[in-house]
Amino acid sequence: MPKETLVKIYDKLLEAFGPQHWWPADDDFEIIVGAILTQSVSWKNVEKAIDNLKAKGLLSLDAILAVDKDKLAALIKSTMYYNQKALKLKNFCRYIKQNYGGDIYSLFEKSIPNMRAELLSIKGIGPETADSIILYAAAKPIFVVDAYTRRIFSRLGFLPDDAKYSQMQDFFMSNLPSDVNLFNEYHALIVRLGKDYCKNKKPLCNECPVKNHCSNI
Repeated sequence: MPKETLVKIYDKLLEAFGPQHWWPADDDFEIIVGAILTQSVSWKNVEKAIDNLKAKGLLSLDAILAVDKDKLAALIKSTMYYNQKALKLKNFCRYIKQNYGGDIYSLFEKSIPNMRAELLSIKGIGPETADSIILYAAAKPIFVVDAYTRRIFSRLGFLPDDAKYSQMQDFFMSNLPSDVNLFNEYHALIVRLGKDYCKNKKPLCNECPVKNHCSNI
């Protein structure tokens, strides 16, 4: 049964890796910035960008709106696609300023469907980024999926290789309790497994903590 197996996989990952303490940030706005910057790049490179923003006193909504776009892009250069990401940061901050007076917590008061729809309406904010903001910053129960999720759970035999984002998300949310902490930790553990074991090329199958559930072995 998917429900029982998903819980068993979670338990094995947690036993193998321990709590991941994700999302690492000083405040909720920093989580949002990280969620926008982390697309297509490792977290190590995001940390460099965030440290640059902190050093220049630019890790706030008003500061990002005020700073020149080229200067902002230069500070986040480690994150790839930095010109586009600078625009995304400004688009998000502008939306919150215009619609909520700069208060992200007013947005967080919305229901999950309404908050998600608003986030997706902001140019440059896609499903994974929107859901990361909802789960990690707003602390509301929505499951975040990514390329690691697709790779791992298609190899395990639960999802097709070409599964859509919504299909993957529905799989987890229909088979797990709707719990913020569970969704948070499970996604972080999936990322850890994908980075260290279930790699895109040359996966370490014999060492994988969930190899007994894998259809590829």
